[in-house]
This record gives sequence, structure tokens and C-alpha cells, in this order.
Amino acid sequence: MIGTNRHQDFAYVGNAMPNSQHWRDVKKLREAGCEIIRAAHYPQDPAFMDACDELGIFMIVATPGWQFWNRDPQFQEYVLDDVTQMIRRDRNHPSVLLWEPILNETRFPLDFSMKALEITQKEFPYPGAPLAAADMHSEGVAQHYGVVYGWPKDEGAAEQCIFTREFGENVDDWYAQNNNNRASRSWGELPLLVQALSLADSYDEMFRTSGQFIGGAQWHAFDHQRGYHPDPYWGGQTDCFRQPKYAYYMFKSQVSPQLEHPLIETGPMVFIAHEISPFSNADLVVFSNCDSVRLICREQDTIVKPVLHKDKGMPNAPVIFENVFDFWQMRELSYLQKNWQQVSFVAEGIIDGKTVCSTKKMPSRRSTKLRLRIDHDGQHLIADGSDFLVVVAEVTDDNGNVRRLAKDNILFSVEGEGEIIGDASIGANPRAVEFGSAPVLIRSTRQAGKIKVKARVLFEGQHSPAPAEIEFESIPARLPFNYLESYQSSNQEDYRFDKGKDRVKLSEQEIKTLLKEVEQQQKDFGVEK
Repeated sequence: MIGTNRHQDFAYVGNAMPNSQHWRDVKKLREAGCEIIRAAHYPQDPAFMDACDELGIFMIVATPGWQFWNRDPQFQEYVLDDVTQMIRRDRNHPSVLLWEPILNETRFPLDFSMKALEITQKEFPYPGAPLAAADMHSEGVAQHYGVVYGWPKDEGAAEQCIFTREFGENVDDWYAQNNNNRASRSWGELPLLVQALSLADSYDEMFRTSGQFIGGAQWHAFDHQRGYHPDPYWGGQTDCFRQPKYAYYMFKSQVSPQLEHPLIETGPMVFIAHEISPFSNADLVVFSNCDSVRLICREQDTIVKPVLHKDKGMPNAPVIFENVFDFWQMRELSYLQKNWQQVSFVAEGIIDGKTVCSTKKMPSRRSTKLRLRIDHDGQHLIADGSDFLVVVAEVTDDNGNVRRLAKDNILFSVEGEGEIIGDASIGANPRAVEFGSAPVLIRSTRQAGKIKVKARVLFEGQHSPAPAEIEFESIPARLPFNYLESYQSSNQEDYRFDKGKDRVKLSEQEIKTLLKEVEQQQKDFGVEK
């Protein structure tokens, strides 16, 4: 059972996500083969729980708390009350598989561990009730809890089933946190490929077990901000706007092509993790859930390779075609033979000898136009003044190929019953293009109606990409409004860069002390293979 962790966080708005975005998150993860989600490290919004019930993803519901214990008895009472209220709130959700009634990566006493377990049993005292899970080396867990957190190598060290609460992290140390499974989408093709293959290795390792080990949750599904490190967390399958990275398609390729689901995209798939740029690798990686992949290079050379389905390994291993790309061959066709159309790769997925899916990748040529698309996963924008969706601007060539190396800045504008979340002070508008695209968040007003979004490059010139626009409509809210008359659009807010000048700041020594505590806690609690 493979899944992921999920912080309740989105670009610009943080925790203030509308119900529609919770549903979209679950749908995206379900399509990527996610079977279980660990709520990190607090109960999730009820809308997220409802979406897990509807779309069919198991949940591990966790107590609020991370790397902190206070010896004052009142602190323990507060935490145990949280556990009680958490279970009472979520116990009627069929998606709940496990309770995590302890504090994440925290040294707590045996007395607390046993009382937390007792609450899980008391608040849901029925056959088949969710079990309690916690780290196997924490006080009382290996002796009493229903599931223990550990690693594949821990098989035999406990009697219960073993689950990895956070897999995929390969940091050099917990201070620097350099890591080959963390790659910002803005870094481009090679880091994204290294990340995807690193996560594929971690995924594969979890299947090389005897059966006592039952799965794990990747850390973490989506890029997000964090409070103890200068870098955002870049290990997500998508960025913080939910734009997919190569890793997303690696996970998606592990879904059976025979799976059918009424609400998500399923079936055979094939994805080329290569951009055919002057800086691309000679090897080409394909992620697919088919039996084999046929690669057609430059409309002439054909190579067929199997998708390995190991008895002890991940369901569908990445397919690597060695030495199939050469920039000078591409230049020969384009520059000398004037036949740039032939520079392409076509990947076909084959099942039972039949081609069941295909995709074509061509290099992007000159940037000539922008293209707008709406990332809404079939959800209508609700005119309640808080719902939003993401509109993505892509820089493309004449044929619609995304210019991954583009470095433009995109200026958005909106007309009608919508508004842009954020402005230049937070890099929201204009927005820098990263890996060929720039997202913007469009929030509804309280009046249903048409919304037109326009995009152009910030500094227009004779040869700059042509602007684009897209139009859609919001729908009326079903429930009556509940708001203050002092409501004001964030676009009218007086953003200043000196707002925090009077904020109390920690000394350099205080910061080092806090970081040392975090480093030690994370070192103590796993991610070591």
C-alpha cells in the first residue's frame, strides 16, 4: 500500500484552501496511484476527508504536534484531549484506516503512549476499527500498538505489520538537507529526472520484502513552505501550484492499466521524461504501465523495450533507452537538411501486442505565443468570494510545444467576476516563467458570471510571444453568505516590504540552538535506510 504525506498548504494562500482545492488534491493523488495519505501532522480539513471517502483513498489521521514535549502534566492533558476530539470528529469517515495518536518525531513517556492508545480503543470500540500506529522505537509502541512505523529492513524486529511513515528522503544531513529527491520544478529537466529516479528506487525497495512490511507514505506529495529552513520543501510530486514534475508521472505509471474508476483518469499511459533540448541527456527515460514501450526516434529508428514487472520490485520499472539523443544529430536535421519536423520521439505503450497509448515529444523552437489553460479537474469555480482555481500560462512555439527554457515574466489581468490572488510584492503578478509555465490564482467574487483572464509578457517587443486570453464562468454558491461588510479585495491591499521591521527576531545563537534540536529529532526518528 503506497501513498504520500500531505500538508494542508497551497501557494500564496497557505492553509486557506477552498473545498474545491481539497477535492482536486485528492483526485490528483488518486490518479498518481496514491492509496493512502498520512495527514501531516494534524487532522485535515473535513472537505479533504470527504474527498478521500468519495475517491477511495485511505487516511492516517494524526494528532497535531511535531518534535516537542513539555513535562508539565497540563501539556499531556491537552494533547490527549486533541486525540479524543480528533477521533470523535473523523471516526465516521470510511477512509480512516489508522490513527496516529502520538506526537510526530517526539520523545514522549510511556504513560502518554498508553493513554493515547487507550483513547483510540475507547472512542471506537468496535471490530474492524482503525488501529493505532506510531514509531516502533517509541515508548510502548512495539509492545502494544496495532501497526508500527519502520523500514523494510525492520521485518522481524516487531510482531505487527510495518509501515514507513515518510519514505524517499536522502538528505546529506539534517542541517544542510541537500537531497537528490528534492528538485524545484524551476531547476529543469536533469534535476527533475534525478528526483523521479531516486523516488523510483525508494518505491522499488518497499516491494523487496517478505510481507510483514505493508507499504509507506512518501514525504511529501506537494512542494510547500516550512518554518525552520530557508528553502521551501522541493520534494513534491508537483510544485506548490500542483503543476506536475516528472516524479508525478513515475508514480502514475505504477497504476494498473486495467484499473477503472468513475471519477479519475485511468488506463494505459506512457510519458517521455526528456525535453530534446541542447542540454538533454543522451539516454531517454519513459514511464509506462504497459507491457512494453516502442520508441520511434526521428521518424525512422524503432526500439522496443519491455517494462519490467518484478516479482520483488515495483510494478512497472522505468524504461531507459540508452544513447538515443544527440544534439548534433538534431542540428544536422534542422540546420543542414532543413527538416526540423523529423526531430521527434514517439513513445507507444504496448499491451498484448497492441498499441494502446502513445505520446510524441518534439523540441520547442522559437517562442512565439502564450497559451492559457485552466487546472480545475472538472470542478466549477463557485461564486462565494473564496473559491479559486489555477490558470497556467505556457510559453510555446508555433506548433504548441512548450518552451521549457523560456525566461519571460508573465503579466496577468482579469475582467469580470474574478480577481487575482497576490501581486508583485510576492512574485504572483507578474509571475516568472519556470520550466515553460507561469501559474496565477484566480479567485471568484460573490457574483456568478463570466471571467476573462489575459496574459502577456511583461516587457513586450517586436519578437515577444503573442498574448493569450481565456474565458470561463463561475457558478452561484449554494449556501447563503456569512461574511463581514469590511471585506476588501487583496488586490487593493497596501503591500509593504517593511511590515516585519518591528518583529522580534531571534539571535544567531538562538537560531542555531533551535536548528540543532530539529536536526537531532529528525536524525533520531528515521529516514535512515
